[in-house]
Amino acid sequence: MELQEELTPADAVLLMSSAPERISDLVYGLDEARLRYRHGPAFPTLGGLIGHLLESGAKIDALIRRAHLEGLATADIRAAIDPSLDEVLDRPLQEAIEDFARVRRRTVDLLHGWGKSEWSRVISDPRGGDVTLLEICQQVTKHEMGHIAQIRNLTVLLPEPEDLGPPTAAVL
Repeated sequence: MELQEELTPADAVLLMSSAPERISDLVYGLDEARLRYRHGPAFPTLGGLIGHLLESGAKIDALIRRAHLEGLATADIRAAIDPSLDEVLDRPLQEAIEDFARVRRRTVDLLHGWGKSEWSRVISDPRGGDVTLLEICQQVTKHEMGHIAQIRNLTVLLPEPEDLGPPTAAVL
């Protein structure tokens, strides 16, 4: 899914603020076995994809807050938005989502107070050139919505759990 029009600051803030809830709704009730399930060799596990999304969200939120509060002028934005897909959930899923939601709420609260000059402030990315804070938020939104669609697709394709009945003794 490609966004066909430029996102306004209000659109970007709205979509960024909805990411934690969308993730939570999609993965509610998934057990550890389903999070570790791999649909095929080229696919990440669902847990790995969620870990990647939560990790990138936390990194980009930190970058945005530092740019605003500390005047950060140079950053590797691509590495923050799209870190390696090798992330694994190292804590319970619900706890990780709640932590991400808390961090994202702080970021969104900060973004709500921005004026035109803050949105148009430029950050220099050694790999991507100069980008405004609005362009960063637009990139984050596209990245997160793309992964949320992946999570939706992967959860729909999870095999149904099978009840194999009580274990039986092996017959020799």
